[in-house]
Amino acid sequence: MTQPFSLTLNNTRTRTILFDVIALSVITFLPAISHLLSFQFYLIEPMRVLLILSIAHTSKQNTFVIAAVLPILSFIISAHPVVFKTLLVTSEMLLNVWLFFYLTKRLGNNFYAALVSIVTTKIYYYIIKSLMISGGLIEGELIATPIYLQAIVALILSVYIYFILGRNKSTT
Repeated sequence: MTQPFSLTLNNTRTRTILFDVIALSVITFLPAISHLLSFQFYLIEPMRVLLILSIAHTSKQNTFVIAAVLPILSFIISAHPVVFKTLLVTSEMLLNVWLFFYLTKRLGNNFYAALVSIVTTKIYYYIIKSLMISGGLIEGELIATPIYLQAIVALILSVYIYFILGRNKSTT
């Protein structure tokens, strides 16, 4: 016997598809919403927020896809960030996902895995961005978002992971 296809949100595939559509829509419409509301949404790191939500609510494989697609979609839709920065953000997001899953196994604590993976990838991002700025590949300030806001976002996202996934729940 075959089971009928179900469109309930309990169905993992349906939840993943719904999440992906929402994530892609957020990145697509965020520039327009930011202009409309006169609020700089980049300050709350929307791609990282969506990445952490993907870790918490979809599969490991889907999260890697989200990490790769969101910066590229942002570039295609709004030409922001510029090509080299898009590559940097994509590599940062992919590294963040990989580090989270790696550290979850090594540390056995989802909160610390999330926090350390975010902080480590931030350091990676700023080192590479500094090299890109000094090499003339990109322009702008090294730190566009205040560090204290980045720290608050990292803590909130790490706490979210802790409460959604639990302290030691396997995430693979």
